[in-house]
Amino acid sequence: MPACKESCPKFKTMCGGQALIEGIMMRGPEKEAIVVRKPDGELEVKVEPLKLVKTRHPWLGIPFLRGPVNFVDSMVHGVKALMYSAEFYPEDEDDPAEPSKLDQWLEKHLDSEKAMGVVVTLSVILGLGFSILLFFILPTLLTGLLVRFHLVENRLALSLIEGVVRMAIFLVYLILMSQMKDMKRVFSYHGAEHQTIFCYENGLPLTVENVRKMPRHHPRCGTSFLFVIMAVAIVVHAVLGVGWDNTWVRLAVRLLSLPVIVSITYEINRFVGRHDNWFTRILTAPGMWLQNWTTREPDDTMIQVGIKALELVLPEEKGADAW
Repeated sequence: MPACKESCPKFKTMCGGQALIEGIMMRGPEKEAIVVRKPDGELEVKVEPLKLVKTRHPWLGIPFLRGPVNFVDSMVHGVKALMYSAEFYPEDEDDPAEPSKLDQWLEKHLDSEKAMGVVVTLSVILGLGFSILLFFILPTLLTGLLVRFHLVENRLALSLIEGVVRMAIFLVYLILMSQMKDMKRVFSYHGAEHQTIFCYENGLPLTVENVRKMPRHHPRCGTSFLFVIMAVAIVVHAVLGVGWDNTWVRLAVRLLSLPVIVSITYEINRFVGRHDNWFTRILTAPGMWLQNWTTREPDDTMIQVGIKALELVLPEEKGADAW
């Protein structure tokens, strides 16, 4: 792991990003930028003003209410950016697939903007549904067998076992994803995003040489957020022990408590992001360790994309993006 002098800069920016297909999305205090390396090697750039939900509806920015709102908002923007980057890399240019029935229906009944909105909405719903099924419903059903066969007689022990099973599934999922050829490049862009942010936070000029020296593990990474969600879930589920011996009641409680878990996790991550001490480093350690799988060393062309994306969203007033 990198020395604290390198990885714990005094300045912390609110700018953050997401790795895409051969590209990076960066979000600053005022703008959102997408930079994609096209097949011909040129950079495709898209910059838009950042539209936050709390700007239109200030009450949605209230602590503990803003967590689920920002989580969903980030997913929507992330899916849009991912779909945009995918447009430059069709799966098979020589043998294009026939449009699906859904695509044909959308093209016939909706304009392109509304059709895109429907596709993004469906993608977010399917993504959330898959995550909930894999990381919450499956562990609950598996540990329900322990209650059914009277192998566990304590709700606290059951919550702990369920949490361990959930984290094990999550870890296996990450490891398998990291071995996929296409994901290796996405995770390399993820590393470039982190290194670029670190370089900027350390006050160094944004050059390939300077960015290359930075660590690729960042404490404010989304991977850490997902891990903390699962850790918080153990505590929340232990407290909400209603009907712990009935699998279907436990499952209902798990699903209904998800907004609460996301709210608590969001506030914890904001606290950790604003402070740097032994306590916050302990909290971020598991997420930093998981980034061994979700980030890879980028090449120079990937770092160039990260630099370009960050430069496009930096505010004109120095320090206006302080966390």
